[in-house]
Amino acid sequence: MFNGYFSPYTARTFQFKRMLFCAVSLALTLPISSLAFANESINQQAVTTMITKADSYRIHPGAAKVVSLVKLYKSNTLDKTRLYNVYSRPNRESLVVFKSAVEAGQKMLMIEDNYWLLMPKSRRPIRITPMQKLLGEASVGDISTLTWSEDYQGEWVKSTIIKTLNGAEVTTHQLKLTAKTKGASYQTIDLWLDANNDFPIKADLYLRSGKMAKQAWFTQGLREGATSVVAMTLLDKIQPNKKTIIEYQAISRQTLEDKYYNPAYLSRNSVSEL
Repeated sequence: MFNGYFSPYTARTFQFKRMLFCAVSLALTLPISSLAFANESINQQAVTTMITKADSYRIHPGAAKVVSLVKLYKSNTLDKTRLYNVYSRPNRESLVVFKSAVEAGQKMLMIEDNYWLLMPKSRRPIRITPMQKLLGEASVGDISTLTWSEDYQGEWVKSTIIKTLNGAEVTTHQLKLTAKTKGASYQTIDLWLDANNDFPIKADLYLRSGKMAKQAWFTQGLREGATSVVAMTLLDKIQPNKKTIIEYQAISRQTLEDKYYNPAYLSRNSVSEL
């Protein structure tokens, strides 16, 4: 029975165990605190840099021409192909020239949050909404490269391991992107970047309604010796039997004259040379 008296040995043993317990508790809490600090650091300081670097794998700096071959699949069977030349320059300005025979003469112009569709038999440019540019099997909103760092505000979510389409496991940073411009193709994007180099792995693309429209997977390759996104696979989440693969066949520095970014000029000229 305990009589309220500790022998010197018992007191020393109790004090040692108490010190040991405190030391173990401190050792257990330190990693958690360090991880929390690291997470906070990623949230507040590094997200913008990560998104900008992810963009660098996809977008040529400055004015550029991108030749995009689009393959449309239904039930994993190739249904049709389309070819587009995309001309882009800073300040969110892009011109998409439709090059396939069935779409010859069509063009789409995007100037910040303003969009025009130009048809070969019409003398008037057709104003369209951000939602309308996502319509069709090969959405022009997907063909004209999304600029995450300009159109979205990023937020760090967590570090996580995901499986790619070929089954490989990749440690990633998961980010939440929210549109900060009216003309952004998607309202929100869940984006996974390779934790080693910020290369984009996967993106879930959501409409303003909150409905997930597509899931994008990015293919890594080399272009002029530099790591780049050479293709993007889009899985349709509204029509699950449909899939689109966009191959970026060529990217080159090319600056168009200002007239090509004028809808009135485009409506009067075929610009078949582009």
